[in-house]
Amino acid sequence: MIPKTFEEKFSQILGKEYSEFSRLFNFKLKKSIRINTIKTEKKEILRRLGERNWKLEQIPWFEDGFWVSGSDVLENLAKTLEYFLGYYYIQEAASMIPPLVLNPSENDKVLDMCAAPGSKTTQMAQMMNNEGLIVAIDDNLKRLKALRNNIQRMGIKNTIVILMDARKFWRKGYKFNKILLDAPCSGSGTFVTTESIFKTWSPWLVRRMSNLQKELLISAWKCLEEDGILVYSTCSLDPEENEEVIDFAIRKLNAKVEKVKLKGVKVRKGLTSYNDRNYDEEVKKCIRIWPQDNLTEGFFICKLKK
Repeated sequence: MIPKTFEEKFSQILGKEYSEFSRLFNFKLKKSIRINTIKTEKKEILRRLGERNWKLEQIPWFEDGFWVSGSDVLENLAKTLEYFLGYYYIQEAASMIPPLVLNPSENDKVLDMCAAPGSKTTQMAQMMNNEGLIVAIDDNLKRLKALRNNIQRMGIKNTIVILMDARKFWRKGYKFNKILLDAPCSGSGTFVTTESIFKTWSPWLVRRMSNLQKELLISAWKCLEEDGILVYSTCSLDPEENEEVIDFAIRKLNAKVEKVKLKGVKVRKGLTSYNDRNYDEEVKKCIRIWPQDNLTEGFFICKLKK
């Protein structure tokens, strides 16, 4: 059951396009994977999965990402020998974009503030060729165990895992030149993969998450070196969790919004207003990934420079 407040809100934001958006309420996305080049070669996994009569289609915005389809994919994607050996990671296609925007390299010190269960952590380690340093934080022990298991399964050696509330991490005094804050959120953009999201989404939850996100961003900013880059992302479509948070960063933290350049994916500008609230014009440089544009989960991504 879709909450009436959800329909009203996004109908207001999208206008005539709402019908295209709402048709995805009962749509099933293709499964997608990221081939782990730390442990294997891409062509070898394509060959092995092809032998299962699975069709693999490259995701346009990431060379190691593939949509996978086949009659038994849903039942067996997480049961293959290749999966257990860490040769690929099951990851939603839009979820691969925030690490691409941060673009970590072998020489970077990266803080992953809300890391579990590790899809973006392991992707960044792969992009860094298992070099440099990643500090991955989460405050949920159960999720942290999943993060640790994924790191081990994927053969990652450059990552330190810490159980801690990321809002307090700045007190440790460590500095990083790149930070990923893929913040906890209401998850409104995941309705195409998680039908149960409609049971938990509410205006109250959105407001609570917005407050939490601002607290996390303050901590992240204190951990960022001068001239460092911070990528803020959510799988939410709600302006309170996205543009409002970036507007806060501009006004209170003096953050500078950088333009995001991506190939192969349709993106839209950030919203400069919602209801009776106007946001700083710089939020237009943020990107929105709407589910109907790429047949993916919805995402919001912003690149900030200190």
